[in-house]
Amino acid sequence: MDSPDAGGVMKKWALRVDVAKCINCHNCVLATKDEHVGNDFPGYAAAQPAHGHEWISIERHTRGSGTAIDVTYVPRMCNHCDDAPCIKAAGDGAVYKRPDGIVIVDPVKARGRRDLVDSCPYGAMSWNAEAAVPQIWIFDAHLLDQGWAAPRCVQVCPTGALEAIHDSDEALRELAIRDDLQPLRPELDTRPRVLYRNLLRIRSVFLSGNVVATRQDGSNVNVENATVSLVAGAGDVRQSNTDAFGDFKFDGLARGSGDYRLLIAHDHYGSAERVGSLLDSVHLGSIELRARV
Repeated sequence: MDSPDAGGVMKKWALRVDVAKCINCHNCVLATKDEHVGNDFPGYAAAQPAHGHEWISIERHTRGSGTAIDVTYVPRMCNHCDDAPCIKAAGDGAVYKRPDGIVIVDPVKARGRRDLVDSCPYGAMSWNAEAAVPQIWIFDAHLLDQGWAAPRCVQVCPTGALEAIHDSDEALRELAIRDDLQPLRPELDTRPRVLYRNLLRIRSVFLSGNVVATRQDGSNVNVENATVSLVAGAGDVRQSNTDAFGDFKFDGLARGSGDYRLLIAHDHYGSAERVGSLLDSVHLGSIELRARV
């Protein structure tokens, strides 16, 4: 377990999860099971059951429709909250936070405490019926205490979607600001130590389309470098240009932000306009420009 460094600063563990990098390979899930299923670690956790427990799980979110769909995978696990509801509910040391920030459900003191499962608002605690104890992902604390640089889930992630952070609380706050790291459910205010990047992919919507035109010889062409202006919500104006395939996409829009107006213009091929209501992600398909009269 950690102790303060030479400057008296306590380094603590945290986890950064970049949902834009997760490819749903399930390496983190399998590595956690490989480490804990059938393996008892006294003082840390009883053996994880072979079936029914997902200490790390992958949540799938989809946006869009038709030919414009994007999928985001969100790894979920115990958040090792600094203001953990499970610790408050336990009340007698059955669940505690280590000085290094890791939350441990004591496999002896928590025996029989099935009530603690419902204390986690993230749904990250499971009930082990065989051992009669509640269980969480323990950040592989038993390995870190042996000198490992990161939990197994981080080591097996092929894309770098998971990254273990071992630094001071102040450094973590600075990193969160710099990289726009956010908690999964900020409304719970539990001060989690698992922070996420690129959550706009599941919290916002997009508006996309394809701009085409008809040449004088009757052939169709995808229009590159058309100016696309979007007026949405309370007068929010955004502008973009179509790419070489005539495609455009406005992302990071607020779900249910109301009516929008889309204006498309090109010096040679003309213009077009679309209006609608932005309730969810929308792909408008092909939009044909008309020459100005």
